[in-house]
Amino acid sequence: MKGKEAGKKSLGLAFARCFLRCYFVGAGFNTRGLQNIGFSYAMQPGLEAIYSDPAKLSKARKRYVKHYNSHPFWAPLLVAIFLSVEMKIKEGSFPELLLDKLKNTTSYTLSAIGDSVFAGSGLIFWALATVNMLLAGHHMLAMLLGLLLFVGLQVFKGFTFWSGIHKGLGFLDELKKWDLINWGERLKFANAFLVLLLWFQLWPRPLNIYEWYGGGALAGVLSWLIVTGKIAREIVAVAVVVIAVLLVKFV
Repeated sequence: MKGKEAGKKSLGLAFARCFLRCYFVGAGFNTRGLQNIGFSYAMQPGLEAIYSDPAKLSKARKRYVKHYNSHPFWAPLLVAIFLSVEMKIKEGSFPELLLDKLKNTTSYTLSAIGDSVFAGSGLIFWALATVNMLLAGHHMLAMLLGLLLFVGLQVFKGFTFWSGIHKGLGFLDELKKWDLINWGERLKFANAFLVLLLWFQLWPRPLNIYEWYGGGALAGVLSWLIVTGKIAREIVAVAVVVIAVLLVKFV
């Protein structure tokens, strides 16, 4: 009984080291395997705790030095899920040959969600909200928002790691219910409002209401043209820069 408790404690400490190493997954980025070095580094303590046989440990290590890439915010969850799968492989309840397919499908799917929700919505929301607060003179609120989101991210990483270890692949079904893609879309609407607010804050005073409405309508039309694919966004960006330069020079 004491041996089992000691084994669980040793496994728990190894998994804790894996979680901490998840913060360094991107440190060994390379053009061949992308994040594979950092990912295998994060998996190492857990694999050593799971496999006591050197031959099986060496074989398990080789499974994680291949190509790997995903959004860094998902690294703790992915490490935890694959540690859970490794325990099932050791028990013989999961076929080893399916691991590569599982690893690629899971990491790429979560990467797409991470790029859309975290990078494409969440980080932009934080940046825009911070700029809005700083322009309004609310420096303390801007710092508190950054601190709150930073702490929230650590809680998110810790929770997903814990869930991945204890629930394994089953946690992915729960993750679907979070509806993260749609939440990311909703956040983009909030970002659009923050851009409008930023525009209002930077608009030269006195504020000419006709210029404001006209500019807002033009921006809306251009956005619609870009979204519907009727015009390339690069063309719009160049046009805006050229018009801005001409206005500064001749007006």
